Amino acid sequence: MDIDPRRLRVLLAIARTGGVLAAADELGITASAVSQQLSKLEDETGHALVVRTPKGSVLTPSGLAIAEAGEEIERALNVARSRMEGGAKVAGVVRIGGFTSFIRTVLIPRLPEWRSQYPQLQIRIVEGDFPALTRLLRQRQLDAVVVELDSTTAGQRALSAGMTEEPLLDEPWKLVVPTGALLSTENIDLSRLPLPWLGVESSAANASVLGRLRESAGAWIETIHQYQDTLTAFALVAAGEGIAVVPTLALSGIVQDGVDVLDVPGLGTRRIVLRRFDPRRSTSAPIDTVARLLRESAAAFDTRSTS
Repeated sequence: MDIDPRRLRVLLAIARTGGVLAAADELGITASAVSQQLSKLEDETGHALVVRTPKGSVLTPSGLAIAEAGEEIERALNVARSRMEGGAKVAGVVRIGGFTSFIRTVLIPRLPEWRSQYPQLQIRIVEGDFPALTRLLRQRQLDAVVVELDSTTAGQRALSAGMTEEPLLDEPWKLVVPTGALLSTENIDLSRLPLPWLGVESSAANASVLGRLRESAGAWIETIHQYQDTLTAFALVAAGEGIAVVPTLALSGIVQDGVDVLDVPGLGTRRIVLRRFDPRRSTSAPIDTVARLLRESAAAFDTRSTS
């Protein structure tokens, strides 16, 4: 398969904007040119890469695979550029939004190292939930946000025009139950467990997991209570009030008597991504540097967690 890598930016623009016309506007070329480049890329790959729907253009599985390769190339070039500019002092304020477990486990432990490495770079952290972080990013009150998605439904959320998304970390969901509540996880029916599920705020990624389980089971899954913090979920589970699905990252450093944390087939994974507006529209070295540091920190955590 001989692909002209220059065509990948066209596919990425379609993926990010949701249509040929919007991609043309994004790239500063005609819609005809976008269609021609897409057609040539499909000829080169031998696969249909985009399906046009009434709501816009959607990437096929083959298109997603090629787009991911394009994002890898884009990231590698950004890293190379950052390293070439390493001789210049990186100075400025970068405002990063994120959710609790990522901030606590991946970001904050690296701050002293980054402060020493880039003494004139100031990283300001804002903790929040998905809707609040997205709103602040759109209002340009944040430079980038780290958000969580259920990997199975991740592609169903459309990005705002001009916004980019790059994966930082994928991690398995875990089932948390009262100690001894499940003697085995073999052939387990997640829709028929001995205790009800604990409810979680609708924008949280684990709420998507419960919705996915409802759809696959074709039956209503009862939820009780509603929590935001994983510590609250653990306390409720330990009290025998219900069961919960939590991500691996949120378990770091947590010790709770009275609960079992289980690997269960079918729960899927949580995807952690970095969202910001297209770096090509900005000459900000500070945000590019912080994005690279976050990628490296997430990769290092992933290596430790799987070793």
